[in-house]
Amino acid sequence: MTAVDTNFLVRFLVGDDPKQSKTVYNILKEVEEQKSSLHVPVLVVLELIWVLDSAYKISREDIVGSLDQMILMPIFTFENLNSIQKSLQDSINTKYDLSDLLIANTAKEAGCESVLTFDKRASKHPLFTHLKGT
Repeated sequence: MTAVDTNFLVRFLVGDDPKQSKTVYNILKEVEEQKSSLHVPVLVVLELIWVLDSAYKISREDIVGSLDQMILMPIFTFENLNSIQKSLQDSINTKYDLSDLLIANTAKEAGCESVLTFDKRASKHPLFTHLKGT
């Protein structure tokens, strides 16, 4: 199995570099023809969320929609799929950052009771524990 990096998925979703986007398209077409799949690590999903939001200013709803669609594509397999799906589901009813939701759900799936953070906004989530700075 072959994994993909964040920049591969950015080219796929945004198409901002025509030459690289064509390369991605050709690879995806080949993977589909071979009835194979590409692995998407959870860290790539986390970075993808950050890049699409901060660098490309893509809306939360569009990011969630894109990830939902990618999950349905048989050419992709996702590490920690349950955590990703739970995070996308949680994003509908909450205002937490998508990346914080993914961190919380991945930690919970790993059996963690809490995530320590200095981030006041994230600490409003029940799984995060706010640390006071000195």
